Amino acid sequence: MQSNEAPVSMEVEAVPSEPSSAAAALPPKPIFEPLKAHEMSDGRVQFRKVSVPPHRYSPLKKVWMDIYTPVYEQMKIDIRMNLKGRKVELKTRADTPDVSNLQKCSDFVQAFMLGFDVIDAIALLRMDELYVESFEIKDVKTLRGEHLSRAIGRLSGKGGKTKFAIENATKTRIVIADTKIHILGSFANIKVARDSLCSLILGSPAGKVYSKLRAVTARLAERF
Repeated sequence: MQSNEAPVSMEVEAVPSEPSSAAAALPPKPIFEPLKAHEMSDGRVQFRKVSVPPHRYSPLKKVWMDIYTPVYEQMKIDIRMNLKGRKVELKTRADTPDVSNLQKCSDFVQAFMLGFDVIDAIALLRMDELYVESFEIKDVKTLRGEHLSRAIGRLSGKGGKTKFAIENATKTRIVIADTKIHILGSFANIKVARDSLCSLILGSPAGKVYSKLRAVTARLAERF
């Protein structure tokens, strides 16, 4: 059976809103200054140590002031050379503005130890999107004897021509230390440079790598 009664509408009682004076009576929000580097670690000093290879000891002595000045004065990080342990030691100070400065300085010193010039490595202190990537020739292809020597020759080119061409096209810096290769640059540029170097290791002629490099860098330029 269907009932003929009309549906009863639900009445909602209006609740009076609280006066805005209550919100105005709240205390103002506190404003805290950002924590300093030594305060974030409960006052403990943070350290980093970078080993100095034997072949980089003399170059380090020549450019020590070029490394010391930006680290100590600009990044506010204490730095010293431990002659007994052959290590560069870094630590935070009470006036270090950012806790990440310690890692930046460590990466800067480590890049110099890998063979990069101070002028190139100092960009790690000024820019956040730069990295250093390292790999070996045997990671790409197992080569021995004369085959390995020819691969290293293809990477450098006559008078370093091939290496300089890849550096200029990809806006990176490359260090070829025997069978190890180190690349300094942004993530996207490192990938382009690494692909070009891997092609040379696998036996591609320099001319083919140049043409492919021009096409890739043109696409990167359009994207950015």
